[in-house]
Amino acid sequence: MAPLNSNASSIQKGYRMPHVLIIHEVESYQPWKLVFDRAADIRKRAGEISYQLLADQDDANNIIHFSEWNSLDNAKRFFESPELVKIREEAGVKMPAFLYLQEIEHGVL
Repeated sequence: MAPLNSNASSIQKGYRMPHVLIIHEVESYQPWKLVFDRAADIRKRAGEISYQLLADQDDANNIIHFSEWNSLDNAKRFFESPELVKIREEAGVKMPAFLYLQEIEHGVL
């Protein structure tokens, strides 16, 4: 086992990467995913840098969209836009919950 202070881990502090965590139920994953994929260019132009999709282990229609953004202002403007409200309706999204987050530390173990 490596000592606790070894170089086996890496922790970065200082730069604050903006993230958004969205928790939402969808009517059906596959149709939602098609709409999500079609919106990739819109998301990129709005400032989304990267994303992860996660599903509840007990319900594949309960989706978590975790994304990295160039700014929280751009993310809020995008997610609250009438265009995106329409896209969410088309995708069958039910009552999304948004968390706008600022990274305070990033580590690799």
